[in-house]
Amino acid sequence: MTSYIPSLTFPAQIFAEPAVSILFPIVVGNAVGYAVSPKKTQDKYLALKQPPYHPSAKVFGPVWTALYGLMGYSAYRAWTVGTASLNPQTVALAKQGATLYTIQLGLNLLYTPLMFGLKRPIEATADVVLLLGTVGYLTSVWAKVDEVAAWSLVPYLGWLTFATYLSVGVGHLNQWSTADKEIDESPKDKNPSTNFVNEAPEGKKSL
Repeated sequence: MTSYIPSLTFPAQIFAEPAVSILFPIVVGNAVGYAVSPKKTQDKYLALKQPPYHPSAKVFGPVWTALYGLMGYSAYRAWTVGTASLNPQTVALAKQGATLYTIQLGLNLLYTPLMFGLKRPIEATADVVLLLGTVGYLTSVWAKVDEVAAWSLVPYLGWLTFATYLSVGVGHLNQWSTADKEIDESPKDKNPSTNFVNEAPEGKKSL
């Protein structure tokens, strides 16, 4: 059971102010994304086999922005409601959740560098599984503090479950190796129905 660990917890100011609490994960999340995939490489594609029901790449930005905002709001609610309580147990749970929240955001920010920067799908999948468990535990802790805070994390939990499926699927279908899959651009004669960025049409496949 994780307890409140000040050295592993964001400062109280991040949780206490609604604007800061909401914007903080949005800003750091997008900053990490742009750091791993700067604009000059955004036109490159990863030639990865994808599992069924994988979303368009355009979906991830808006979805994560919304989820970061919701998790920030959840943190603000749990912290302000919990620390204002006259019940010492509720205060302790709010602070315990703050430590879990800090840990989960760190795990969240690790995924993109692991998967797309270092191209380590095994480590990235382990990270997202640990992240899912941490957020599930955090939700159960904050549910004892404030129901709104807990429900605000439910969409995040749902997306992490889907992200775990995608990560496992991509890793498995690509033999857990993505290091040699990046190419500069998708071929002009690429079959639009294929999941492979660099797959040539029938009769033109390279060795």
